[in-house]
Amino acid sequence: MSADVIPIPRAALHEQVVQRLRQMLVESRIVPGAKLNERELSEVLNVSRTPLREAIKMLAAEGLVELLPNRGAIAVELSETDVLNTFEVMSGLEAQSGELAAQRITDAELAEIKAMHYEMLAAYTRRDLPAYYRLNAAIHSAINAAAKNPVLTATYKQVNARLQALRFRSNQDGDKWRASVKEHEQMIEALSTRNAAAMRAVLLIHLNEKRDVVIKQLRMTSQAAPQSAPLPTKA
Repeated sequence: MSADVIPIPRAALHEQVVQRLRQMLVESRIVPGAKLNERELSEVLNVSRTPLREAIKMLAAEGLVELLPNRGAIAVELSETDVLNTFEVMSGLEAQSGELAAQRITDAELAEIKAMHYEMLAAYTRRDLPAYYRLNAAIHSAINAAAKNPVLTATYKQVNARLQALRFRSNQDGDKWRASVKEHEQMIEALSTRNAAAMRAVLLIHLNEKRDVVIKQLRMTSQAAPQSAPLPTKA
């Protein structure tokens, strides 16, 4: 776990702690399954434990952190079954968001999404994964907002929180990252032409591709994990 010491303005202390800690979890600076060390995090974020504990509670509500009785908090580690079930729901939410957005998006909303898309392409060219992911996530959130369905948005945020770290790591595969950029270009085209069916289709493909990459990475990590040493046999 590593991060630069960042002074946080007192006026926005709570929100800043949540944002910074969320970023550390998503970018795996705190790896899945690791315990959140309050003393160390207090030093890294330059805050007292009171706002830190409140931030941890908020991130637990988002699904990024798990609170364990008498053991503190750990970064959530999803099983393969958890991932499959969550992506199954998320793909439907993304597809519905895209379909409604294509029907309801305003010119101003479209212009903002296009601007973020071009910034994201620049981050991709630099191979700046953290910047790319932040813009990518903002685009997906903007598409969801353009659907103008508050119930859909609330459900989307809740489910998506569980997948943020995995979606971030899925772009570490070079070929899949390139394919993801191409799919985003197709999203922009579908939104620009108000093609709801095309938007639904490309988001389903996009989420299923993410799911497949994540499952592959989970399996590779599991296979690479050190196995317990065999018990010594008697001579």
